[in-house]
Amino acid sequence: MGFWSLFEVASMPILEVLLVSVIGAIMATNYFNVLSGDARKSLNKIVFVAFTPSLIFASLAKTVNLEDIISWWFMPLNIGMTFIVGGTLGWIAAKLIKPKPHLEGLLIAMCSTGNLGNILLIIVPAICTEAGSPFGEHSICKSKGFAYSSFSLALGSFYIWTYTFQLIKNSSLRYLKEVEDQSQQEPNKDMNATEKTCLLSVESQEYIDLVVPLSYPTSDKKQIQLTIHEGSVSSDDKKEESSCKLAEILHKFLEELLSPPNIGSILGMIFGATPWLKKLVMGVDSPLRVIQDSVTLLGDGTLPCITLILGGNLIQGLKRASIRPNIIITIICIRYVISPIVGIFVIKAADSLQLLPADPLFSFLLLIQYTLPPAMNISTMTQLFSVGQEECSVLMMWTYLVATFALTGWATVFMWILTS
Repeated sequence: MGFWSLFEVASMPILEVLLVSVIGAIMATNYFNVLSGDARKSLNKIVFVAFTPSLIFASLAKTVNLEDIISWWFMPLNIGMTFIVGGTLGWIAAKLIKPKPHLEGLLIAMCSTGNLGNILLIIVPAICTEAGSPFGEHSICKSKGFAYSSFSLALGSFYIWTYTFQLIKNSSLRYLKEVEDQSQQEPNKDMNATEKTCLLSVESQEYIDLVVPLSYPTSDKKQIQLTIHEGSVSSDDKKEESSCKLAEILHKFLEELLSPPNIGSILGMIFGATPWLKKLVMGVDSPLRVIQDSVTLLGDGTLPCITLILGGNLIQGLKRASIRPNIIITIICIRYVISPIVGIFVIKAADSLQLLPADPLFSFLLLIQYTLPPAMNISTMTQLFSVGQEECSVLMMWTYLVATFALTGWATVFMWILTS
């Protein structure tokens, strides 16, 4: 296939995502107010709890077997490499451009953490269904694409809720320290003050209460409490407080690792790797094929809902605070220029050492993992810790707009490299 033919194949799914995202953005405006914040939140819960696990389970259980899982051993290593490359470049960039201290973790997270699930679930199967796809028969390619993308989603969740979670958490601590330092610079000017009067003025304390939320929800029932204590605190109290916070963080981490999409991934791999379980629910003659039909029906709603939500979330970036242009440009250059080039060398080296399966679609997905826009979970974490939410919305808007062109161009280059 020629370069421009490959470009057409790569551009069609990206344009589909863009068009549906635009519809989602229009529906989220005040004029229509169909995808309001509450509506998106409710729809996102349905996608998270029902649609996505069903799609992952159906694709993995149908196409994956034990030999496949073993042969895909390089994928978790490759995802780790994307985090190392992006994280290192992001750390260097943070030292050079010197963003505000509480935004340093957000900058590194944006550079290192790609959308390893939802975007791949949309793009890879869509490329397979194009008439000029270089990856073989459409139905087989689409099934493999769903399986590879689902496996990437499961692995990506582990990296995101360990490495990226810690980055945003550290940013929130820096944010608290910034506010505390600012408050200490305002002495109490009350003429009636005594040696027992607090050094901070009332206005300063009110400023802290407004800027730093004392609590933020981690789930419907539990909250992580952040408090600013007055006076001295005993070492035992500090240890007890630290233990409570650590327990809450571990609980949140385990909660995310055992989220519905991950459970769907685990069950899908179990059913796919166990022949008798696979025959029980998969296939025309399986006794429990109604389970396969029901799960597939639910899974079909995943991609359109995800894309609409994505468009609705991105429109928020137009209403938020501004951010320094050099930060936006830096993230775009790292994610869409430097990282893909590094990815080509990594995958070429792995292929020359015969570390990859003999499937060009698998290599294509590994290459795409270096070119993805930032994970939407970063926005969730900034809301969780109440730090950098407005800046995150702006960065998400610009990176996803540029991704429309970057993913198309790089997907074309990757297919050309793999088929030449």
